[in-house]
Amino acid sequence: MASMKRMSIKLENVGIAVRDLEAAISFFTDLGLTVIGRDEVSGEWTDTAVGLDGNHSRIAMLQTPDGHGRLELFEYIHPEAIESEPTRPNEIGMHRVAFSVDNLDDALAIAAKHGCFPLRGVATYQDVYKLTYVRGPSGIIVMLAEELKQN
Repeated sequence: MASMKRMSIKLENVGIAVRDLEAAISFFTDLGLTVIGRDEVSGEWTDTAVGLDGNHSRIAMLQTPDGHGRLELFEYIHPEAIESEPTRPNEIGMHRVAFSVDNLDDALAIAAKHGCFPLRGVATYQDVYKLTYVRGPSGIIVMLAEELKQN
């Protein structure tokens, strides 16, 4: 049996629909991401790609300082955005974006300035990370984790 050549693949970004683009940008840039592009998109190509007639949204691409992680945030102009209950951690489907941070306490202080707080508290995973899930802008679950330095 001939071995199949593996397709080249890399993660481009995680897309998140938000209620308020500016508020979401403010939250993520305060945590250390950088806006690397903004646009307003509509037209036949986006109707086709996204699968919505009359698709029209404002978008922003944000990037982590290491250049590897990207978030695409979008605020719908048309069709009207659909409010939903905030995702719970055990619901099927996409439900969180995770970041490692140098200092979890500092990151939580930044999140708190945006009215964003842990779902419960800070936990420690096997003396490797301390981490928490924060309810971010538009109800997004954002995991923040600080690697514990091993002596």
